[in-house]
Amino acid sequence: MTTLIPIGSHLLRPIEREREREREREREMVGLAYDFLLNPLGAVRLAFEKAVASSPPDADLAAAFRGKDWGAVDLFRDFLFEQGGLSQVPILDASTIRWVQPNTLVRFRGMVQDMLGNELYVGAYKNGSTWRTNKFTDVAPSPMPPAFETQLWERHLFYCVPVPGQNSWTMEPSPSPGARNMSSSTSQHGVKRGRTTEDDMDLNVVSYNGDEGSSNTKKQKEGESTCQSSSSSEDLVNHGGDLELKNGDSSCLSCLVKIYDMPESHLKLNDVFEFIGIYTFDPELAGHKDNSDDLMYDLFEDPMAHLPPSKVPRLHCLICRKLVIQDFLPNSPVIEPLPNMIRKIRESLLLHLSAVLGNDEVAAQYLLLHLLSRIRAQVDVITVGKLSLNLTGFTRESASIFGCQLTNAVEELLPFAHAIPLTIEYLNNATLQPRKDNKTGRLVAGVLQLAQGTHLTIDETRMQNGTLTSNGVVNARLLKHLLEWQKVEYDFEYYKLEMAADVQLLIISEGKSSILPADLVLPFCPKSVAPVNATSEQLQAWRWYLATMRSLQHSSEPETSQILQDEMVAAMQEDRSLGYAGLTRWLTMAELMSASFGEKCVTLEHWQMIKELERLRKERLR
Repeated sequence: MTTLIPIGSHLLRPIEREREREREREREMVGLAYDFLLNPLGAVRLAFEKAVASSPPDADLAAAFRGKDWGAVDLFRDFLFEQGGLSQVPILDASTIRWVQPNTLVRFRGMVQDMLGNELYVGAYKNGSTWRTNKFTDVAPSPMPPAFETQLWERHLFYCVPVPGQNSWTMEPSPSPGARNMSSSTSQHGVKRGRTTEDDMDLNVVSYNGDEGSSNTKKQKEGESTCQSSSSSEDLVNHGGDLELKNGDSSCLSCLVKIYDMPESHLKLNDVFEFIGIYTFDPELAGHKDNSDDLMYDLFEDPMAHLPPSKVPRLHCLICRKLVIQDFLPNSPVIEPLPNMIRKIRESLLLHLSAVLGNDEVAAQYLLLHLLSRIRAQVDVITVGKLSLNLTGFTRESASIFGCQLTNAVEELLPFAHAIPLTIEYLNNATLQPRKDNKTGRLVAGVLQLAQGTHLTIDETRMQNGTLTSNGVVNARLLKHLLEWQKVEYDFEYYKLEMAADVQLLIISEGKSSILPADLVLPFCPKSVAPVNATSEQLQAWRWYLATMRSLQHSSEPETSQILQDEMVAAMQEDRSLGYAGLTRWLTMAELMSASFGEKCVTLEHWQMIKELERLRKERLR
């Protein structure tokens, strides 16, 4: 922000003097200039002081501001979204944390992996006759007086991780240190702050976790170790489990996000959010020692003890927004969704998928429908919208060619994708199920704790005869349950809880999978090994196409609905084995076919295309 420098009035013309008076009045109204990027706490505190000054003399100020914003967030919204400041905010990850300075503004994109309950902190205190705030920080900025009046406020704690399976092409570049004038700063992560007095206190007074209906109050422990400027993946808390993320070191950095003035229900487990807030790091943060006279502290272990600041950075959130697939498309082309343009993109994508699949055009058609599928509703025993696909006829040799091409193509097209080489050994040893560790109060991640919209490719071509252990049986059951019901069972030790999912499952196998009964089984018939090439412009267009067409909302017209009902009745009369589930699958495929053309309503033409595809598929199954 440009600092306004007053100029002597004797050097100004009358009009200029009047403009200078207007600027002075504006400065008196707004307050002193501050830097949103490098000193966001200054903006918070000045806004608080201004709000206090404008309040009635007899108002209970601290109580009036509890759980409310006093205008600070609006200042940041204006700076970020009206003045274009968002592009200047660095993204917090394992590479940028080496130079991002504490108490500066950062962004963090991640999935809510664990909900750690609520925390009470000293939100405001009275210094003489003046109220001051400690909001959006962990440590008081200046020593508190020996005797002072305080107000305890509440904030919510969320443990967030990079989105599992996030592909590298989705990563946004972060502004360089020079862009934020960081290099001239003398405060470094590895430099210890001078020891504060007892009055310069840790503001985290009490934390309590509301999970599982309990209200366990305990002191919050913060780590005491310092953060090295050359952070390695071993120094950072990883996502855990057996999920191998492909985005390098940036996948190692998790973050403890503290949310203010917002209902806890606004954020749900496995939601993907972008958090914009103040990054804090204090290696001297007080580590509370257990009070031996208080039995309660001996009964419950504080989850914060396992999340020290040296391993998990703190982010005090000012603004957050839930992200959708379109938010992970960098440099997305501005394409007007005209029918002809969508048809051209569709045709080019089908040619690409056909090349990936050895010029198997039927498999390419089914793969396109599969990539466009998403969960729309749960109706009785039917999960509406899912379309899992099992491509059979693979061998180890063909999987090494076409399986690799297919996996790479999916990773290039979709933001979140993960591949599992399914073997007896994998099933016996992997941790697929998320589970609650009631000793630490933490939710331990499993491979199947995934964000909505994730694609999962399962390769069964390496499967050999063997014996499943009890863990292997549980893992096989979890995968089957996810495929059939789009739900993942979480283990909370004393009970199980099912969480809704939206994961596309693609299985490649030699024969029909005996573990994962997919919605569609299609024998794979490659004709040749074709070169697979795509330009960056084509990839951007295909990514936009899949994300946009997948998000279309379907509707129906009365006349078309009646025609489709008659068609379904006729189809059941022709094939008695079709059944209700088969008709539902056909209707889902017809809706996806209409979406592939950018249309919201299913037409008779789309229905006939699906019937022809199904005829070709059944011919291969004979």
